[in-house]
Amino acid sequence: MQPLNTYIDHTLLKSTATAKEIAELCDEAKANGFFAVCVNSCYLSLAREHLRDSGVKLAAVIGFPLGAMATLAKLSEVRYCLEQGAEEIDMVMNVGWLKSGMQEEIAEEIRQIKELMGSSILKVILEICYLSEEEIRQACDLALRGRADFVKTSTGFGPGGATLEAVRIMKEAVGNRAGIKASGGIRDREIALTYIKAGATRIGTSSGVQMMKV
Repeated sequence: MQPLNTYIDHTLLKSTATAKEIAELCDEAKANGFFAVCVNSCYLSLAREHLRDSGVKLAAVIGFPLGAMATLAKLSEVRYCLEQGAEEIDMVMNVGWLKSGMQEEIAEEIRQIKELMGSSILKVILEICYLSEEEIRQACDLALRGRADFVKTSTGFGPGGATLEAVRIMKEAVGNRAGIKASGGIRDREIALTYIKAGATRIGTSSGVQMMKV
């Protein structure tokens, strides 16, 4: 296993986040050697400047946190994020479509977004708190069909976050064909390591600095 810091997407997505807090987030990511910083798109230019030449990746969320925006709206968000220097995109799957049986629409939306992104990394957020085991497997399959690079557990804004059982199901579903990002309520170093052992290849958290204090 690689050092824990190399798994962490250091994240601040709350609506009240200030420019000062985003700058501090970036400084913390640089100081701790985190893999990436993940922010809302309005702060991409600020984060880009603070991360310049640091080696820390810049990630943004789109369709966040509901996933219910029109595909064209999500594509517009992606274009903006790429123009602002985002190297990774975390998109929210349309859960309502999944529960409506609209599998082709979901796969096509993901495919269009990934096609626009090219070699940049696309993570698809499943929002597992709303899904049965069968739906988690379906969602993983649709993400793979759309050629996503990762499946991700949660936005952190729903009624529940990551679970070990969901990560195990996701790992069974995607195997080595996609990475797995566990996020939502992961605030402890030992818990983060347990998720990694269960198959997570990235950890999304706002508690990365505390995790490094051992």
